[in-house]
Amino acid sequence: MEYAKMFSVKKTGTDNNYDRGGPARLADRTKDPVYEYTPEIELAVNVALATGRPLLVRGPSGSGKSSLARSVAHHLGWRYYEAVVTSQTSAQDLLWTFDSVHRLNDALDSKIPMKDKAEYVKPGVLWWAFDRESASKFEPREPFSPQPNSKGSVVLIDEIDKAEPDVPNNLLLPAGSLRFFVDEIGQTVEASVDHPPLIVVTTNEERQLPSAFLRRCVVLDLRPPDEKRLKTIAVKHFHERDDDLYEALAEQMVQAEKKGERSEPNAAEFLDAVWACISLNVRPPKEGEDPSPEWLSVRTATLAKPKLTNL
Repeated sequence: MEYAKMFSVKKTGTDNNYDRGGPARLADRTKDPVYEYTPEIELAVNVALATGRPLLVRGPSGSGKSSLARSVAHHLGWRYYEAVVTSQTSAQDLLWTFDSVHRLNDALDSKIPMKDKAEYVKPGVLWWAFDRESASKFEPREPFSPQPNSKGSVVLIDEIDKAEPDVPNNLLLPAGSLRFFVDEIGQTVEASVDHPPLIVVTTNEERQLPSAFLRRCVVLDLRPPDEKRLKTIAVKHFHERDDDLYEALAEQMVQAEKKGERSEPNAAEFLDAVWACISLNVRPPKEGEDPSPEWLSVRTATLAKPKLTNL
């Protein structure tokens, strides 16, 4: 059976069915963040809000760690900021940066009038989350924030385990006291006690985090979803259907894990499989049917994903 192609090598240009306004899903971007909350997730968010502690979210890749922060900001109607941590990220980068190289080049150029140090200061995501008004004086362009007029804010520090070991400990003071001092301008940045930000930190646990940092966080462990929760997640994203597509795909993902064809189930890859089947009109085989080549390809690309081996 021919599947519904969005791209074909036999067609060119506008003859293909895909365009940015078409049926393709922008994988990790939605206008209104969709998230399937469990009572445990909702409770952890409430504990973090009540205690003013950072929320440390742990779980396997694709379990919804990063998207939780944006969803919470959406439900609260708060501003939202995010920073993805790399091996080059320092704790100060999340607070502010000072472009010393740019300042030195300007100082060496006799044609450029000497500027104040403040000209080379750029607020980081925590500065924006703590005090939007003072941050905007140094950087007129605000980072991503769907609710710019809200007094509350949520800031995501994503994949902190990729940073050097001293980064989490160096964040203890600003994350705990919700204040920090900017040396170059001699100014303290401080969050409002009436509207403290919610700091959400995620980790894939590729590196063990310092115990002192863990003690100061509210910890949420996201467990891999079972078949029932996978279906619930699909309904949340794509609405109810009158066929058994969600159940069949959830069963296929769980069976792939049991056969050793993949690691534990995760929501991101399951949603990719659902959307591929819906938009390309591909279906898993019913009992007694032979699987189509198209289904086998979709299954391998989304649900099974055999591990690569070193050649």
